[in-house]
Amino acid sequence: MQLIVGLLTVDLFLPYSASLKEKRLIIKSIKDKVRNKFNVSIAEVDYQDKWQRAQLGVVQVGNDYVFIEKNMNAIFKLIESNGAAEITQHSLEFL
Repeated sequence: MQLIVGLLTVDLFLPYSASLKEKRLIIKSIKDKVRNKFNVSIAEVDYQDKWQRAQLGVVQVGNDYVFIEKNMNAIFKLIESNGAAEITQHSLEFL
């Protein structure tokens, strides 16, 4: 059996966030939606002290590249559709 780890990194700009408290609410909402719909691990991995920036890391483990890539693309689209955050950069890696 082959173990595949998919890592999606997404940098976000939050133009409507005026404080760290507002940022946390927006990020929590995004993380909860992704976690509930796709059953993956997701965390804020950078820019914790910036109130209009965030970087999220999403990880999924499996044995099928196509399945993981399809899920990661769907997760990207879900994050992209959030009206409170704009994606400034992203990357998808397989480990």
